[in-house]
Amino acid sequence: QVLDFGWPDLHTPALEKICSICKAMDTWLNAAPHNVVVLHNKGNRGRLGVVVAAYMHYSNISASADQALDRFAMKRFYEDKVVPVGQPSQRRYIHYFSGLLSGTIKMNNKPLFLHHVIMHGIPNFESKGGCRPFLKIYQAMQPVYTSGI
Repeated sequence: QVLDFGWPDLHTPALEKICSICKAMDTWLNAAPHNVVVLHNKGNRGRLGVVVAAYMHYSNISASADQALDRFAMKRFYEDKVVPVGQPSQRRYIHYFSGLLSGTIKMNNKPLFLHHVIMHGIPNFESKGGCRPFLKIYQAMQPVYTSGI
């Protein structure tokens, strides 16, 4: 059984996608004792880290003794083999997902409308004022607007 849950490189998946991935993994692993999950990604390993970290949170909800051992093995693998989740948005979404699982965060399904963006000052990353900010807006993982530089 192969499932494709891909999303663009250097992006964080939508929370709904993280939920779907974790549910599919959990369903498969609990269907038979010999079932395993193999994760593959094209691109940076941070995306793989998002999935592993999310599933580690997800599987902790109903941890039996066997699941606790599996979780420990997964944690060791994660720490030894997978690059830590490095993108700030990836880390933030893992915290969001953890909040969803614990009930401290609720999902809002109402549409969100971006009316304007206000930047107070331009950061000075170089001694000569070398920062040219631009804005890229995505809708459903597709870029819908990119400002000029």
